[in-house]
Amino acid sequence: MAIQKHVGKKIARLRRQKGISQEELGFDSGFHRTYISQVERGVTNPTIGSLKQIANALSVPCWKLVEPH
Repeated sequence: MAIQKHVGKKIARLRRQKGISQEELGFDSGFHRTYISQVERGVTNPTIGSLKQIANALSVPCWKLVEPH
């Protein structure tokens, strides 16, 4: 699986566990909900800085978004 798809699935899983919508995650991280959707689907390749903002919004360390499981 491509790394961007893996990261996207991980973000989506963490977001659902937190019980928030893509729109809420977008607001909390400073991105538009369509960008969050693209990241979760693996359509776009987020920068390290973007991943950090998303991780902060999810209240997890950045490495959690790329860990294997």
